[in-house]
Amino acid sequence: MRTVTTFPHEIDETEHLWIEMSDGTHLAARLWRPVSADADPVPGVLEMIPYRKRDLTAQRDSLHHPYMAGHGYACLRVDLRGSGDSEGVLTDEYLEQELQDAEEVLAWMARQPWCSGRTAMMGISWGGFNALQVAARRPPSLGAIITLSSTDDRYTDDVHYMGGCLLTDNLSWASTMFAYTACPPDPALVGDAWRQMWQDRLEKSGLWLETWLRHQRRDDYWRHGSVVEDYSAIEVPVLAVSGWADGYSNAVFRLLAGLSSPVRGLIGPWSHKYPHLGEPGPAIGFLQEVVAWWDHWLKDDRDNGAMDGPALTIWMQDHAPPATTYENRPGRWVGEDSWPSDRIVPTSFPLGRYRIHPPGTESDSAPQSVRSPLSVGQFAGKWCSYNAPPDLPYDQREEDGGSLVFTSEELSEPLEILGAPLMSVDIAVDQPVAQVIVRLSDVAPDGEATRVTYGVLNLTHHSGSAQPTALTPGERRTVQVQLNGVAQRFPAGHRLRASLSTSYWPVVWPPPEPVRLTVHPAGSELTLPVRPVPEDETSPVFEDPEAAAPIATTQLAAGEQAWQVSRDLVDLTGRLDVVKDLGIVLLDDIDLAVRRDAREAYTFDAGDVSSVRGETLWKIGFSRGAWEAGATTRTVLTSSASDFHLYAELDAWEGEERVHSQTWSTTIPRDHV
Repeated sequence: MRTVTTFPHEIDETEHLWIEMSDGTHLAARLWRPVSADADPVPGVLEMIPYRKRDLTAQRDSLHHPYMAGHGYACLRVDLRGSGDSEGVLTDEYLEQELQDAEEVLAWMARQPWCSGRTAMMGISWGGFNALQVAARRPPSLGAIITLSSTDDRYTDDVHYMGGCLLTDNLSWASTMFAYTACPPDPALVGDAWRQMWQDRLEKSGLWLETWLRHQRRDDYWRHGSVVEDYSAIEVPVLAVSGWADGYSNAVFRLLAGLSSPVRGLIGPWSHKYPHLGEPGPAIGFLQEVVAWWDHWLKDDRDNGAMDGPALTIWMQDHAPPATTYENRPGRWVGEDSWPSDRIVPTSFPLGRYRIHPPGTESDSAPQSVRSPLSVGQFAGKWCSYNAPPDLPYDQREEDGGSLVFTSEELSEPLEILGAPLMSVDIAVDQPVAQVIVRLSDVAPDGEATRVTYGVLNLTHHSGSAQPTALTPGERRTVQVQLNGVAQRFPAGHRLRASLSTSYWPVVWPPPEPVRLTVHPAGSELTLPVRPVPEDETSPVFEDPEAAAPIATTQLAAGEQAWQVSRDLVDLTGRLDVVKDLGIVLLDDIDLAVRRDAREAYTFDAGDVSSVRGETLWKIGFSRGAWEAGATTRTVLTSSASDFHLYAELDAWEGEERVHSQTWSTTIPRDHV
């Protein structure tokens, strides 16, 4: 990535300022803007997230906010109420209070003498979520948004639940916020008030995982903040961005199809990262695209090309051998002028006896059944690849031994798909609560199987997730399992493989009892969104990535990254350990040392579904000179056939003194999960 040091506008940075809300609460902010803005006001861009502007996102923020400021924008980075150096207590995601605060901040920004009165919102993940949510509230100054790695549907397509199944990322994400909300503000900014602010957070932020587990179906809790409930509420232009290794790529398709406001979609090969930092590569000159988007909608530069080209630009992935990390993903950029695209041809491939038949083939093969071991899923990687290494799925042959597998003949010519594959499957199960997982793989001539996409369905949600219903054991029904959207080219000589399993631990929590799934192939088919390659196809072209110079940091202590699967063939236990230790990093300009160490362990005993256990441990701390403060959190989730059992610990330290200690232990009934 090229570092840019000279911009069209000289930049002024205000490292810290307070913005007072109507209830008297002060939010902490950092501002970058052109020096010339006092005489020549500019549009404002807001990013408002809970990840601590002072330290945890300071290096990332230094790449793109000064870049945008140097191109004529006032960029405001605000800590949410109760996070970072802001006053108050943060008790959950996307609360009404958060959205009201965002509206007040936008209004404050629009009133400033350096602002033209026109504003925008931008962010990745949380910041992408609330950009959509605030846009739906139509604040008067808001003129456009850019939402990255976010969702329009908080229940169906978020970190908590997928297809009505409980994701274990629900546990790991809750544990992240459990640690973050236990962090102190910086005394260098907030002064002597820091201890009381910290104590309030420790005592009142609560255990978010308990809240999320008490909402196991699609209810009003999840409808709040889900803009899919009313797309018409969003009237501003939207640039929606994600990556195939991210967990949030499906929303880009839905936003393109559902919004009536101007919208563009971009999906690359990346994990949960900004595209100019994209891994797997290729990264792109995303900040140049950002400036062009703002120029078009906030400065009325209608001839700058921001709305030229395809409505949807995607990285068409070519075959790659299975690996848990890639430096670059083979493929090419392609575009669609609209979405849904009239050029996509839904093509049905009937299932047969362990076969995927060519379109138009009739099948009358006998039923086949499977009861998957809990080991299926250990090579699945993360639901969302947050940091790229090494959390992508490995060779699917490791998973297929416990699955019902359907494989095609070798392809006589290349096949490209773009969109969401659909498995329609005629099934019966022997338990009232069951799930089915469908994986689509690209099988190379040497047998290696690379997972292309997958979908999961809690079968009690077959008619919807608002009112799940228990299944009648032995009763046949046809269900539709939608797989995640994807763009993939299968080369000639390769084969398609659809693999069905009854568990996928630890991606999703297993059902209350082991399940035998019976599939009737004669009534089942795989439908692929086939994309014919146009003869005159022109690939979109992006500039090389560039950004402002990052702030200086010094690695004081090395970190550790690990992803280890282990099996004990004496007691037949299995275990997945994930270590994400970032070591100790010094932020040179503020002389602040930051430590972050996160560890996850997912275990099971043979075929005992009541034995599955997820445990997370976080250590996070800050130090400057003689001052040192931090927290340790531990969260354990287990289950029985009837309940989830949640245990958590929080200990906070100032130097050697423990200043807060609290434990939680609760039982939450399972609700058709």
